[in-house]
Amino acid sequence: MAALFGARVRRLRTAAGLTQAELGARTHVVSTRITQIERASGAKPTLALARALDTALGADDLLVDLWPYVYREAFPDWSRRFMEHSERAVAIRQYAAHLVPGLLQTESYARAVLSVGRTLGSREQLEERVDLRLGRQQRLRAADRPELWVVLDEAVISRPVGGQAVMRGQLARLMEASAEGHITVQVLPFDQGEHDVMGGSLTVLSMPDSSEIAYTEGAHYGQLIEDPDEVRRLALSYDRLRAAALPPLMSLDMIRSVMEDNHRGAKVPSRSDRRRLAQEQLQQSGGGRLRGGRRRVHGGRSRS
Repeated sequence: MAALFGARVRRLRTAAGLTQAELGARTHVVSTRITQIERASGAKPTLALARALDTALGADDLLVDLWPYVYREAFPDWSRRFMEHSERAVAIRQYAAHLVPGLLQTESYARAVLSVGRTLGSREQLEERVDLRLGRQQRLRAADRPELWVVLDEAVISRPVGGQAVMRGQLARLMEASAEGHITVQVLPFDQGEHDVMGGSLTVLSMPDSSEIAYTEGAHYGQLIEDPDEVRRLALSYDRLRAAALPPLMSLDMIRSVMEDNHRGAKVPSRSDRRRLAQEQLQQSGGGRLRGGRRRVHGGRSRS
C-alpha cells in the first residue's frame, strides 16, 4: 500500500508538472521526504502530510482515502487481517475484559488508552493512531452498518481510564450507543465469578457469506481464528457470557450508577433475579426482540 501511495503521488506530481522540491515546498517538507514517499522508503506519510499532498496535487481526497491502508501496515499481520474482516462483517459480537472496545471509545478515552505502554515516536503519531481508531467508527454510521453486541466486564466500567472526567464522558457514550437500534451493551458483573474468556477479550464476526471468524486479544498479542470448529467453540463461550451478563436495561442502570458515583452503594441483582427479569423483558417484547423493538443479533444460531 505504501508503494501504491507513492506511485499515485509520483503520477499526480508529474501530471502537475512539479518537481519533488516544488512539491516539498508546497507541503512544507524537504524534497528528500517526497522521494521517500514515492519510493515507499523511510517513514510512512503522516495523515497531515497526506492531506497536504492531496490539496497540493488536487487529488480530490484520493491520497487521504488511501492513507489508512498505508498506515495500517504498521500493525501486525493478525491485527490488519482482523480490521479487514471487521469492515465487511454484518454482525460483531465482542466481550471486553479490560477496556471499552475501540468502536465505542470516545476520542479522549482512546487517546488515554493509546498513550499508555506504546512506543509511539511522537505526539503526531499518537494523534494519527487516534484518528485511525475513530475513523473505524464510521462503519457504525454507514448504510451497511453491522449489528454490534458488546458485553463489558464490570472492570471496564469501574476503572477510570484517563481520569474521572474522561471516564464519565465514556460512560455517557456507552449509554448513547445503547439507544441506537443496532447496538446492544451488557455488563458482566464481578459476582458471576470465573469464566473461560477471563484471559483477554473475544470478538466473533459474522460475515456476509454466513461464515464466522473469531479474534482473541490480550495486552500484547492477538489471534485471528478461522477454523470452523474452534470458532464454534468460542461463539458458544460468547453466548454463555451474554447469558450470564445483566440484561441490557439493567446494564444501563449499572453504567448510570457508576457515572453518578453511586455504584459502590448499588445492589447488583442476584442471578435468579437477573434470569427472571431477562425472561420478563423478552416476553414483554414478543420473545424475539430486545428493548424497544430491537431485533437480536443473528449469527447463524439461536441466541440465549
